[in-house]
Amino acid sequence: MNEALKALIDRSRQVPMPAEEREAQRRSFAYGNTHFENPHITREMVDEAAARLNEPSRPGQDGER
Repeated sequence: MNEALKALIDRSRQVPMPAEEREAQRRSFAYGNTHFENPHITREMVDEAAARLNEPSRPGQDGER
């Protein structure tokens, strides 16, 4: 890796990432990895699953009573 690229990568580590951008990257990563294994996976399916994961737990979910 050349020094200019290394310096840019080091500087990028100091830039804060907004929560919305982090979530978009998380979903993109999940889509890319799952779609690679199963082409029937859609971005909409990933968005729906992410939304369910972000919902607050309600009694009766995850074995709660």
